[in-house]
Amino acid sequence: MASMRDIQRRKSSVASIGQITKAMKLVSTVKLQKTKARAESAKPYFEKMYQTVTHILARSGNIRHPYLQAGDSSVKCIITITSNRGLAGGYNSGIEKLITGSGFEKENIELITVGRKGKEFLERRGYKIRSDYSDVINNPMFSDAKEICEEVLKAFGDGEIGEIYVAYTSFKNTVVHTPTLMKLLPVEFSDEDMEKRRQEQKSQEAAESRAPMNFEPGEEESLDIIIPKYVTSILFGALIEAVASENGARMQAMDNATSNAEEMIEKLSLQYNRARQGSITQELTEIIAGAEAIN
Repeated sequence: MASMRDIQRRKSSVASIGQITKAMKLVSTVKLQKTKARAESAKPYFEKMYQTVTHILARSGNIRHPYLQAGDSSVKCIITITSNRGLAGGYNSGIEKLITGSGFEKENIELITVGRKGKEFLERRGYKIRSDYSDVINNPMFSDAKEICEEVLKAFGDGEIGEIYVAYTSFKNTVVHTPTLMKLLPVEFSDEDMEKRRQEQKSQEAAESRAPMNFEPGEEESLDIIIPKYVTSILFGALIEAVASENGARMQAMDNATSNAEEMIEKLSLQYNRARQGSITQELTEIIAGAEAIN
């Protein structure tokens, strides 16, 4: 059985850790309120951007444009968004498992990493890091998303990569954060869009709805403007949601750690009291035995 001194020392150590985790929880809570408001206010725009672009392209007929067709390259570029710091529960591991369990061959994957934790983990697993933007996650701006977008679109246009994905943690609410792998290019239509497209092609009565989408200026020039803005907007939305998810995950992790520390302190206090009681009992027994020996 541990001595009272050892128990007291461990109790003091756990109490210090509990104070640290409690402070980190409060900091994460404050940050979460800011990032949560930002994510919730921006989310409708990014969802509508995605729906609008896919709907436009679904009704545009067979447009041939470099951004809409898979290139000859089999390389898949995944923009991976994690955090720069740990102590966030399963936040980073969720994205890491999403990449390693994607079913893509490792040799055909290039990563653009945002966040040092994901970069370090995946680099150790043998994944190729094309470029790193870890500093962006500290305070993501639209200009940061635009810079990443320009690099990845250039590589896509040059035929260096054939598909573009973004892996991030979608923010549902304070306690629900879902690792998500979204394909950005070539654009894929949802089942709803495809069904509408089939219905419009078969229908003989809805002449207006069957009319092809008209572009002004021309198709190629319009898509040269629309697609980069679409990719940048989706990527910026992913960055905002990822930051909110990170703070939510860290707040939960620190709350659990603080609760565990309090439970450990209660158990150690009980052990200390038992050890103290045992020590007192032993001393009384020795005193009584000594007194009886004298008599």
